[in-house]
Amino acid sequence: MSMLSGPSFAAYGSGGWSSGGGNQTVVDKVPPEMLHLIDPHWYQFPPLNPLWHGILGFVICCLGFISVVGNGMVIFIFTTTKSLRTPSNLLVINLAFSDFLMMATMSPPMVINCYFETWVFGPLMCEIYACCGSLFGCTSIWSMTAIAFDRYNVIVKGLAGKPLTINGSLLRIFGIWVFCLAWTIAPLFGWNRYVPEGNMTACGTDYLSKAWLSRSYIVAYSIFVYFLPLFLIIYSYFYIIQAVAAHEKNMREQAKKMNVASLRSAENQNQSAECKLAKVALMTISLWFVAWTPYLVINYAGVFETAKISPLFTIWGSVFAKANAVYNPIVYAISHPRYKAALSERFPSLACAEPQQGGDTTSTTTTVTHGDKANA
Repeated sequence: MSMLSGPSFAAYGSGGWSSGGGNQTVVDKVPPEMLHLIDPHWYQFPPLNPLWHGILGFVICCLGFISVVGNGMVIFIFTTTKSLRTPSNLLVINLAFSDFLMMATMSPPMVINCYFETWVFGPLMCEIYACCGSLFGCTSIWSMTAIAFDRYNVIVKGLAGKPLTINGSLLRIFGIWVFCLAWTIAPLFGWNRYVPEGNMTACGTDYLSKAWLSRSYIVAYSIFVYFLPLFLIIYSYFYIIQAVAAHEKNMREQAKKMNVASLRSAENQNQSAECKLAKVALMTISLWFVAWTPYLVINYAGVFETAKISPLFTIWGSVFAKANAVYNPIVYAISHPRYKAALSERFPSLACAEPQQGGDTTSTTTTVTHGDKANA
């Protein structure tokens, strides 16, 4: 770490402050070889209070540990349990894999940088770090989209839909990685670039450049990696809930004709498939929106100059986006009945609920059977 002995570090000293003093700025601790990547915008801000770096480092460390363990558990359970090795679940495994890699590669460097209160790994590692964030983040987003589309195909189209095969699932996964890799390497070839973020402990795309070529990348990236997948996820779950709601209505009408209270078993009468699916859909869309919107706001604020971006503001984009890798296993795996059953069998102390028999609901119709296949 000889880079930490430069004049800028000596000028900073070992103390901390909340508002800075004199000509001290947030850039003071940045190693000399990184200065050409720093936008002049950041020179107007005083150094962050060291307490913020400590909090950020602690939070990212916790998120990294939970994500690596949680996603690692999902990958292990899904790949070693025969009943869970289905085409649809390959998409869930791919999601867990990308989230696992994102936090495994990004959490340790960021924690170290928070300790030194600046980026200490040089320009090349800055690019590699930003590439990992872009690649794995984009892959997670489109994996979630593919999962939503698969459920749409099974539940809404039913028997009319073409069943997903192992080869079809692998082809989708390959396409996702190639698509995301293309967006990731574009800045390395001049369409935008990767630079340190305002807090100087992480790297990402340059959203402060005034060049239209750089701005066009941010706009195009946001369309294909934020707005389009968000629209497709909302579209899929809207029609899924609509289809299940229609099925529930038919079941109630059939129950009346048969002069019974319900066609469901006693253990499933408390909550309909419609309600369960609506909760999962609402959770999926809400958490997705919360995770990635802060980064979009930061990027758009820089591109369109709609707000003054502070180094402290950029911290929240990092935290919320990385938190997405933590709760994805909860939404897509822990809510999975067969996964919970396998988890309870393998690791009883980690099981979050009693194992359930069969799928989410028990029904005399085929629509809910398709719903179970979507969760299989």
